[in-house]
Amino acid sequence: MTAAAVVIAAVVGAGLMILTAPAVGAPTLTATPGQAQTVGALFTLTPTGALGSHFCTASVVDSPTGNLLVTAAHCVSARSAGEVAFVPDYADGRMPYGIWMVTRVFVDQAWSSSADPDDDFAFLVVSQRGSKANIQQFTGGEAIETGTPAGQKVKVAGYPDGAGTVIACVNTAMAYSPTQFVFDCGGFADGTSGSPLLVGITAPGSPGTVIGVIGGFQQGGDTPSVSYAARFSTDMAALYRTAVAEAGS
Repeated sequence: MTAAAVVIAAVVGAGLMILTAPAVGAPTLTATPGQAQTVGALFTLTPTGALGSHFCTASVVDSPTGNLLVTAAHCVSARSAGEVAFVPDYADGRMPYGIWMVTRVFVDQAWSSSADPDDDFAFLVVSQRGSKANIQQFTGGEAIETGTPAGQKVKVAGYPDGAGTVIACVNTAMAYSPTQFVFDCGGFADGTSGSPLLVGITAPGSPGTVIGVIGGFQQGGDTPSVSYAARFSTDMAALYRTAVAEAGS
């Protein structure tokens, strides 16, 4: 799927909208993007169920069940679902959309067997205590695009460890290898793993389309100024279908 990119998760009503990726070099950001409320911080949970510290970034993706997040697989490899919570649009202690518990984790078999950096992505199912609501009805959801060529302008937002709020950057996602993106943005230290690379943002705060998450090579990078992301592939598309099929069960 490297020659033709396909949006696999842009759900409109009860249908599935299939789109093709923009051509290499085409402008994908038509307005100065604001912080999309789909992006949030992953927190540890204490034994009593209270929030601990945030350690990675995740974002809400469009799905029929309305309860899926995407992040980096290495963020959740050493944690069980009940030990993690997601706070969308977190800012200096403010939680405008509440706290969402991670109830299920889906990683690709190539990651679980050998930590393949090309499969450093994961889907998380979330729910809110005492509520049957789905997170997507509050935050919206990002489409997912696979096989996107390098050279796209992307918006990236994430939560560095110890920071009270999100940082964001707009730059071009270049090819580090046939399967990995690389981009230069200062400040993307530990904690920004799982941050979505978003294209197609047409208005401040709009969700856009995610083409990768910080992770992959060097688990996202050894320095805060250079970050990597595995290019979403057919493995990602298959994992998405699995997560959707099982998220409502």
